[in-house]
Amino acid sequence: MIMDEIKLVKEAVEKHSSLIFETEKFLWAHPETGFREWTADQYLKNVFRGLGYDIVEAGDIPGFYAELDLHTAGPCIAILGEMDALPCQGHPDADPVTHAAHACGHHCQCAALAGVAAALKEEGVTTGLCGKIRLMAVPAEEIVDLAFRVSLIEEGKIHYLQGKPEFIHRGYFDGVDMAMLIHAGSQAPGTLLKVRNGPTCGCIVKRMTFIGKAAHAGARPGQGINALYAANTAITAANALREKFDDDDHIRFHPIITEGGSAISVIPNRVVLESYLRGSNLKAMMRYNRMINQAFAGAAASIGARLEIHDYPGALPMKNNPVLRQTAKQAVELLEGEGTCLLSSEIWSPGGTDLGNLGSLIPVVQPSTTGIEGVGHSKEFRIKNPYHCCQIPAECLVMMTRLLLRDGAKRAKEVIAKAAPEFASKEEYFAAMEAFSTRGEVVNYAENGNISIQLS
Repeated sequence: MIMDEIKLVKEAVEKHSSLIFETEKFLWAHPETGFREWTADQYLKNVFRGLGYDIVEAGDIPGFYAELDLHTAGPCIAILGEMDALPCQGHPDADPVTHAAHACGHHCQCAALAGVAAALKEEGVTTGLCGKIRLMAVPAEEIVDLAFRVSLIEEGKIHYLQGKPEFIHRGYFDGVDMAMLIHAGSQAPGTLLKVRNGPTCGCIVKRMTFIGKAAHAGARPGQGINALYAANTAITAANALREKFDDDDHIRFHPIITEGGSAISVIPNRVVLESYLRGSNLKAMMRYNRMINQAFAGAAASIGARLEIHDYPGALPMKNNPVLRQTAKQAVELLEGEGTCLLSSEIWSPGGTDLGNLGSLIPVVQPSTTGIEGVGHSKEFRIKNPYHCCQIPAECLVMMTRLLLRDGAKRAKEVIAKAAPEFASKEEYFAAMEAFSTRGEVVNYAENGNISIQLS
């Protein structure tokens, strides 16, 4: 029985291996950053339509989903593929104009997604399963091109900086009970799949604009208000807070100056800092973010500068669901042999993903493969073994689907029953996301000389 199931899954995916590898090659050659993935979007939609799927398009942004109804009531599983690349100047395969490159391997997820979509159409693959399977091509996991994304928010095209929160807002995850994707990675020899234990870091995306007063830097510096000095003072003040950060919250704050003055001879009147505030604990992130905003406002006030703070909710901390972790391990070891999956025991992961936003509402899992070469997000990043990064994930996702939805969806129902989401509803989730937001001037100068700080 088990051997028959292994054979069924492997043959169903192998039959479409050329589609998987062609998709990987095409997307690698056409990298696009988040909310700009129109070439990938169209290519994948053509693949899905060619397989006989009906597509629900996001429309004004890239991305879509297709749903396979198994015609017997049961849970709905979402299988995801992220479409976006990221800027990676100097990468030999980067786009010559945008400098975008698939230096995180998201395109492999989409290649695997295409393989899953094809395999699920093969005879016998969904026999005996109940529920629904929602296959989703999702944009914008990486937070890059901040000015562009803020412009989309201001135009009303998007509400959030990342794809999964935006899809949650649009209702594309409504009715989904759990979600999974498999990310490209690198493991020790013999390990084909790794599933982390502890949470990833979430982040608040911060843009802080110091506004001073220009003056001649040599002849009349005293007539100016130096926005760059205000920014430097703010960074020093924030650094003085670091000893207050609890180690268990894994707080990281790493600002950069993206605008620092226009001319050497002019006192800078506008300086822009951008940063993430990262952490593995949602409440701690909110607490420390307020402390940093207060420090920045105090620094601006000490110089006499104005300060605009724009905080945007980014990724939330993500923890893999325990039952889904075990299901991923069982699936890959059925397919590839005992000992090929590592359930790691670390209590924290320094990376981040907007799968955490979805995971705050429903159970999720994101294993990582072997098969890459070089450091992620670097110009040395390569897909060394497309079979390990694309085809094995497709096989694993199909097998996981079978394990979850067979026998009356017994395993999937166990996942749902044991889940403990951060938020009880979308409304509660959206309220928390809005609580991250600080937008506008925070230092007020009264005519009588009084100075006040207003933090939302």
